[in-house]
Amino acid sequence: MTAPTAPSAPTRITVRPTRSAAAASRSALAALIRRDLTVLRKNFGEFVGRTLMQPFLLVFVFLYVFPTIGQGIGSGGGTAGESAFATVLVPGVVSIAIMFQGIQSVAIQMSQEFGFTREIEDRVQAPCPLWLVAVARVLSGATQGLISAVIVLPIAAVVHAPGVHAHLTVHWWIVVTLIPLACITMTSLGLLLGTTFEPRNIGVMFGFVVLPLVFLGGTYYQWTKLSLVHVGGFHWLQVLVLVNPLIYITEGMRAGFTEASHMHLYVVYPVLTGFCALFLGLGLRNFRRRVLS
Repeated sequence: MTAPTAPSAPTRITVRPTRSAAAASRSALAALIRRDLTVLRKNFGEFVGRTLMQPFLLVFVFLYVFPTIGQGIGSGGGTAGESAFATVLVPGVVSIAIMFQGIQSVAIQMSQEFGFTREIEDRVQAPCPLWLVAVARVLSGATQGLISAVIVLPIAAVVHAPGVHAHLTVHWWIVVTLIPLACITMTSLGLLLGTTFEPRNIGVMFGFVVLPLVFLGGTYYQWTKLSLVHVGGFHWLQVLVLVNPLIYITEGMRAGFTEASHMHLYVVYPVLTGFCALFLGLGLRNFRRRVLS
């Protein structure tokens, strides 16, 4: 009769992750961006129509209809005055196209996802930190803003009345650095607005945030010309609009596409970078609070 053998110790199996958390986060980020761009590709016609509608109407009315009927802005200086206004307006149109795309692709979508669609619940299950989900939306929105600028610029540059010409001169180093920075800044603003306003308050957002940004953002005029608006020698409007991030984009666009007078670039780049960091930081904080609430 053999003695019973002692039970053997259980074998310990160590499961090692096949990739690091950083690699998993990068893959999730790329997948989220690809998902948004795939949706964009499938709805590209709608995207182009939405992108072009307002800039096209703006240019068509101010640079084609008004000069044709003798009511052109700057027409006091004849065709030369109208062309000068066209030179000022075209970079402004590109700027507001980037701004509206940032708000539409991020703020409105984010507001809906936190509202009735609840799509945000699927996104935050991605194997990456919560803040990276928001960054993916910002980057995909910035890509759409870049596409918007490429689409709008040729339209804005050619839809003019006979004899009216925008005098454009492309400074490539400004264009290739400023436009991506502008796109990220506006989509970061979109993230902040989308995580701040409820879907039912979208009208309030457009009335009290978007419209003041457009009309006080240098779309129709140069910042340098605002020195003519003063009270007792104080250039109050020129100072007031400095809190508007769009003014730095429009002034930078004028530096990149024209020879018109503009704000110094050593002011434009640092301030725009600061706005980008501020909007992104506040937007990420609000995003985390909304997701975890």
